[in-house]
This record gives sequence, C-alpha cells and structure tokens, in this order.
Amino acid sequence: MRHPEEFVEAVLSCVEEIPSGRVTTYGAIAAAIGSFGPRRVGNVMAQHGGGVPWWRVVRADGSLPPSHLDEARQHYLAEGTPLRAGGSVDLREALWTPSGGHRLG
Repeated sequence: MRHPEEFVEAVLSCVEEIPSGRVTTYGAIAAAIGSFGPRRVGNVMAQHGGGVPWWRVVRADGSLPPSHLDEARQHYLAEGTPLRAGGSVDLREALWTPSGGHRLG
C-alpha cells in the first residue's frame, strides 16, 4: 500500500520525538496523527522506518515482532528502557504518549 507523503512524514516525525528509554505504540501514533489505525503506522514503519528509532514503537502489549527483538533489545539495554521479565517493554514504566501536534487534516 502506498501512503501519502504527508502521512509518512507525520509518522516518522512522531517517532523521532520519542525520548530515549521510552516507547510508544503503533496505536498511540495513529491516534496522534488521526490516521486509519495502527496497521497503517506499522506499514509505514516497515517501509520507511529504518532511519528513525524504530525500536521505540511497540505493539500494545509492549512486544516487537520476533525478527526485530534481538536488535531492539540491544537498544533497550543501552537506553535503560524498562523491560519485563519476559523481555517485552514494561509499558507501565516506559510508555510515552505523543502529542496531537502531528494530526493530519
């Protein structure tokens, strides 16, 4: 799916604002932008997210896809991101909520 350039820029700009040691969810970014949902945000991240701190965007349960976990874990440890015993991010401690400053339309 091709996304409008404004949408891609809004997602990436929002991700760039996530502070070190904190995370947000695909859904929180979608809500801040006013998009069609977390899957669209995930799509943008998969296609364009290599240049931003992608490891700071997690699923609603604090996890990442297994294919990304090893690399993300290195970033989490370096940044001091709170983790749960199972390895996922502790959202109670690490959740950052984006502002609505990226809202489209």
